[in-house]
Amino acid sequence: MDTQSSLARYSDNFFLRKTKGYFELMKPRVMSLVIFTAIVGMFLAPGEIPVSQAIIVITAIAIGAGSSAAINMWFDEDIDKAMDRTKLRPIPLGIVSKNEALVLGIFTGIISLLLMQWFSNSLATSLLLFTILFYIFIYTFWLKRTTSMNIVIGGAAGAIPPIIGWTAVNTEITFLPISMFLIIFFWTPPHFWALSVYRYNDYKIAKVPMLPNVKSIKDTKKQIVIYSIILIISSYLPCFDNNVGSIYIVMASILNYFLFTNAVKLANSDEQRSKPNKEGLKFFALTIFYLFSLFSALLIDNLI
Repeated sequence: MDTQSSLARYSDNFFLRKTKGYFELMKPRVMSLVIFTAIVGMFLAPGEIPVSQAIIVITAIAIGAGSSAAINMWFDEDIDKAMDRTKLRPIPLGIVSKNEALVLGIFTGIISLLLMQWFSNSLATSLLLFTILFYIFIYTFWLKRTTSMNIVIGGAAGAIPPIIGWTAVNTEITFLPISMFLIIFFWTPPHFWALSVYRYNDYKIAKVPMLPNVKSIKDTKKQIVIYSIILIISSYLPCFDNNVGSIYIVMASILNYFLFTNAVKLANSDEQRSKPNKEGLKFFALTIFYLFSLFSALLIDNLI
């Protein structure tokens, strides 16, 4: 999609155009996974929470995630302008200014923390605060531009929402929420490395030290297989909780079969750097389906 086509997505009305730009600054597609995993964590926690309160807590988590995303786009304007994947975001397009993005990020971050503290508890609020600060200061400001292990360490931020959802209901953190954290933590590297294989030239132009650019595409594919195996092992950790039964085990096993076979397929795919590796894009999409389905399996197993 070119710049003109992208601008056409926005209304001529100033208010509507800005509103859409602000919303996209908060990365709604990323936010949807954050919301879903937090809901699962909240649902699996022993205890009860009024529906109205649960909605506000989930909203606070979503706004918090959007806050860090907006500040990420503020800081990464130079990278977003250089990459085909991101050059049509609101700031590079001129829909929203850098200052507006920063103000939005700070404002929504404060709102999310106030909502969480008011309608939940200090532990859940502290975890949300840690997640926001970790993503901004550790990942965005430091890791992303300095090490090829950026998403391995930085993935911790995206793995905390299930624990936040859990602690909003029950402040006793047991093995189950920790296992959910580990699943997302080990899911993150193969997920984003697959994207970086597909978008190798993008990251090279933007000078972001993703693994394929620092090592090689071949080495990255090996790491995707290795981390996929670790992820598969991690996916069975919830089984050690007495409340997780055979339905989850069966569904997880089916998902793990497809994950592993496709990781191997990616590892054996064409390695030309001159064109996008479509197997990388396919595996990237598969990992999204995998995580959503795995957490759905936890939910279904608990309901039946």
